[in-house]
Amino acid sequence: MDDDVAATLREDPTMAALVDRHGPLDVAPADDEFGRLCTSIVNQQLSTASANAIRERFLDVLGGDPTPDRVLAAEEDALREAGLSGTKVEYLRNVATAFRDDERDFTREGLAGVSDEAVADRLTEIRGVGEWTARMFLIFALGREDVLPLGDLAVRKGIEQVYHSGEKLSRAEMREIGEAWRPYRSYGTRYIWAEYES
Repeated sequence: MDDDVAATLREDPTMAALVDRHGPLDVAPADDEFGRLCTSIVNQQLSTASANAIRERFLDVLGGDPTPDRVLAAEEDALREAGLSGTKVEYLRNVATAFRDDERDFTREGLAGVSDEAVADRLTEIRGVGEWTARMFLIFALGREDVLPLGDLAVRKGIEQVYHSGEKLSRAEMREIGEAWRPYRSYGTRYIWAEYES
């Protein structure tokens, strides 16, 4: 985390306290965009512990890191036994097909000049990639620095916990809180997650 990020986040006294408590947090692109997208699909609507266990079994079935060919070649029964629902198996195969066969490039280099919203639009055309998964891809696969994923329950609960004593806030109110972190809302989000999970 560079000095500009820290200085911007510290302008919000509440966020400054989180920066002090949790130390430097990073927003860096993944080495493997496809693998990161698979992780987000596995993680959909699961607790962190459940998601991690299923992801390990998923990798065992694949025999290594996810590639489109490995995902498409994997036996459906084996993927189901690893803990993936039939729906998630379908979603993973849809993503694998898009990464392998689509003429559009879903890598960081291929999306370099594309806005966050346009990336999300492109990804959500793949059945199984919703708004939440697209936002996770922007942050964790592409390393985009200014994403506020209010579709994430932990982000919403975390903002309410940190900024409003756990009381309900509207999404508009949350967006207003996040304005103070621009253009580094992904970093602010990481601190909210860190605090919520601690």
